[in-house]
Amino acid sequence: MKLFFHYCTYGFSNCYILGPDTGNEAVIIDPGAMDEPMLEFIENNNYIPRAVLVTHNHLNHIHGLRTLRRIYDPEIYAVNHMIQKSRANIIKDGDTLSIGSFSISVISVPGHSSDSAIFKLNYFLFTGDALSAGLVGSTASAYGKTIQTTALRNKILSLPGDYQIFPGHGPPSTMEVERQYNSGLVFDLQRSHRSGFKIGL
Repeated sequence: MKLFFHYCTYGFSNCYILGPDTGNEAVIIDPGAMDEPMLEFIENNNYIPRAVLVTHNHLNHIHGLRTLRRIYDPEIYAVNHMIQKSRANIIKDGDTLSIGSFSISVISVPGHSSDSAIFKLNYFLFTGDALSAGLVGSTASAYGKTIQTTALRNKILSLPGDYQIFPGHGPPSTMEVERQYNSGLVFDLQRSHRSGFKIGL
């Protein structure tokens, strides 16, 4: 399997392309851009973009989708039913997507947005804006923050073993590092222990 990381200057977001070693069907996650480096990677590896996975419907993560769909004909998978005026295949928490040689699990983590999702492939987590190196996603309210933190604790941090984390912004990380040092999670856990209230436990 090959994983291509692309930094999109529009919105300073991360896009990822997953494909097998010898060409064939590929998956694109959060196409914040569709430019020459992405096109070269797809064509040079003889990939057929079969699916676009959207972690959440914010423009800086889907800005390149229209251009991408002018060149290829991928299916779109998202919690939201419409992405960039294109109809998406609706996904929900617990779904498993079989795309080419890949089996990808869907984990719903609302909070940063109502449609936020994390995609799990083996020991890779594509977390969008819900979880990044040292941070959790911004939310519009304290309630949204609690919902997001609970989902991250119950569904992500509880996963056994270590995972590579590929966020929507910033550098990659690992689950073990985030369990110990993520300020948005560690601070909330310490505060809940002091108050006697355990979030999501």
